[in-house]
Amino acid sequence: MTADARFMRLALSLGLRGLGQVWPNPAVGCVIVRDGIIVGRGSTRRGGRPHAETVALDQAGDAARGATAYVTLEPCAHHGKTPPCADALVAAGLSRVVVATGDPDPRTAGRGLQILRDAGITVDLGLMDDAARAANAGFLKSVTDGLPWVTLKLASTLDGRIATSTGESRWITGSLARRAVHGLRRTHDAVLIGAGTARADDPMLDVRDLGTDLRQPVRVVLSRDLNLPINGRLAQTAKAQPVWLIHAEDAAIRDWAGTGATLIPCATQEHQIDITAALREMASRGITRVLCEGGSHMAASLLHHGVVDEVVVMQAGCAIGSDGLPSLAGMGVRDLSDAPRFDLTEVRAIGNDTLQCWRPRSP
Repeated sequence: MTADARFMRLALSLGLRGLGQVWPNPAVGCVIVRDGIIVGRGSTRRGGRPHAETVALDQAGDAARGATAYVTLEPCAHHGKTPPCADALVAAGLSRVVVATGDPDPRTAGRGLQILRDAGITVDLGLMDDAARAANAGFLKSVTDGLPWVTLKLASTLDGRIATSTGESRWITGSLARRAVHGLRRTHDAVLIGAGTARADDPMLDVRDLGTDLRQPVRVVLSRDLNLPINGRLAQTAKAQPVWLIHAEDAAIRDWAGTGATLIPCATQEHQIDITAALREMASRGITRVLCEGGSHMAASLLHHGVVDEVVVMQAGCAIGSDGLPSLAGMGVRDLSDAPRFDLTEVRAIGNDTLQCWRPRSP
């Protein structure tokens, strides 16, 4: 491995720490090297500021002059709540900047690189581009498509059931698998469920036992009519941890007005919340990565509309039988050729359970 690749790999690992913590900004990592020695390193801080380059430059101080910076995403070129990172790199006197991938945001999109080049800085673009794009897939998708990255999580038995015929579902998977779910929540900006899950489980949907200095995910519930328990845990904690309720425009919102929840009207389709429109509403408010922990109907709807980017299956070594609740509701698939197909990307044991990751197969 070349020295450039080694330093960029470190920058990527730093950036990954920000997943779920820095939205609406991308999770960027930056490493500054002078004469083969790391003099500064940084990642985008919780809430999106300061940016990774600023953190690394502050750490490097005067040692940044004449150094090389390794940045996982093109430095921003626009004035927002912080000055452009491209200008900061120029002012620090760097001689070279290695960038993994470009930023499609129209406010930057090549301008950041041009600012560096106009200042006489050598710019190399494309080192570990695939890894950088994968790391910030949510941010890139939200910018280019107006949709967040969607991870569908399913926890089921060997025969694909998520509850018994009486509705009992706690706990199908073991404690280690449940802890892995908290890890997933930590790396996503929002956790999404439907009204049925909110009523049946009264969930908290927070991250637990993974440290205290965390930005908790936004808890999003799709409920056409807002027929949710006002005394449930989501309502009672909405002022402490964000709750977004996406509802039809004609829903009665009076009961929820003082809870602290954010009420978001949305288009409907066939008397249900339009799932794609709901995701666009979330993206427009800065959400880049969504973890769906809803029930079988929401899971089927997401798959049916082709908006799932990754499926994570936690499978337990038990069986319930056909009278149990299936992990997916009906999707109207009559021919196998119409069934969505996925490629397996990872399998590993988690205690007595297994974790499988699947990605949609390219046409």
